[in-house]
Amino acid sequence: MLSVLLAVGLLTLMIAWGKVQPLIAFVIAALVAALMLGMPAAKIPGAIEKGIGDLLGSLVVIICLGSVFGKLIADSGAARCIAGSLVKRLGLGRIPVAMTVTGFVVGLPLYYNVGFVLMVPLIFSLVYQSGRPAVALGIPLLAGLSIAHGFLPPHPSATALVAAVHADIGKTLVYGLAVAIPTLIIAGPIFAMSLGHIRAQPSQMFRHTEVPDTELPGAFNSFATALLPVALLAALTLVTLARPELTKPLAFLSNPLVVMLLSYAVAIWSLGLARGKTLPQVMQSAQEALREIAPILLIIAGAGALKQVLVDSGVSAELGKQLSQMPVPPLLLGWAVATLIRICLGSATVAGVTAAGVVGPLVESSGCDPNLMVLAVGAGSLMCSHVNDSGFWMFKEYFGLSLKDTFRSWSMMETLVGIFGLLFVLLLSVLIK
Repeated sequence: MLSVLLAVGLLTLMIAWGKVQPLIAFVIAALVAALMLGMPAAKIPGAIEKGIGDLLGSLVVIICLGSVFGKLIADSGAARCIAGSLVKRLGLGRIPVAMTVTGFVVGLPLYYNVGFVLMVPLIFSLVYQSGRPAVALGIPLLAGLSIAHGFLPPHPSATALVAAVHADIGKTLVYGLAVAIPTLIIAGPIFAMSLGHIRAQPSQMFRHTEVPDTELPGAFNSFATALLPVALLAALTLVTLARPELTKPLAFLSNPLVVMLLSYAVAIWSLGLARGKTLPQVMQSAQEALREIAPILLIIAGAGALKQVLVDSGVSAELGKQLSQMPVPPLLLGWAVATLIRICLGSATVAGVTAAGVVGPLVESSGCDPNLMVLAVGAGSLMCSHVNDSGFWMFKEYFGLSLKDTFRSWSMMETLVGIFGLLFVLLLSVLIK
């Protein structure tokens, strides 16, 4: 644990004080952590390369497609149309509530990083249209995405936990909603009220171009095109839940990469070619978006390198073994195991899935409600997001924040989700006895 803390502290010092390029800082921190944890020197470069490849392999195409998709939504004027319609119908005072609901609903079918990339254009469009602080406007939506990702099936961590502890997926979903909603209210719109003073410099990637009102796409076209990937993924998820036998036949279409590619093709037509633009004109926005997304991809790659070193060194397994022997209530223990793995490894999904191997026998021996254990571990897996979490860096870079303000906003939001999630799980355990 001391080795992990020293490596993370070195990483933070290099980036915040030394202004070292984040990818280089991550590689140095990963090397230092591996040596302190006793990894064989010959295996360290391979672990770093594997971590970079594994994380980028699953994210790079989706993030790039999401970026070019969002850039086209912005440049075509569709984002401006959407933002104007929301401001007009809801009024400025209700926008945080609308963002909270949007994030949670979108987060139900979508993997967190996919939902983040899809929703960022909407957040920035509302920021530019309403003039409200970017962080205070974005946090409620991102809290909804995070909570859905950490607590609720069919997300990978929750689904793996349901299988590991033999929980009932239906009950877990119902209990999860009972825990998620009050947690979301606290960590989303209520917490966001304290963030208005944070000065962000949002990415210029999704700032809309000055399109005359007469040339804006229609409201239906704008909403339908912008929400198409969300609608497709949600529909396919519902179909496979209702008809499990269709899971394999629909696996290709339900893959986020395929959905994003289809959605981008539709956007090229509906917001570009069908409105009189040439294909080279439409592709110009894609080139700009990909140039701007490159630094973010490098930072995410670095986070993967550090994560893999910590996985291969056996830190998570060792912590789990030690914690499982502590005399504390089972639900609190499950939460603590997931929290420590999350702090060490960064990934909420990895924390939840890794903790599943520890809490499975614990549920059998203690007799605690397995559905509540899924939620307790889910809450722990979201705790204390910091510099080894790709979500931390995506938020920091997209919103243009300092490390201090990222800890103050993003990390605090995730910690509130973890703490209040646990409290509401414990309260629910009392109520359903």
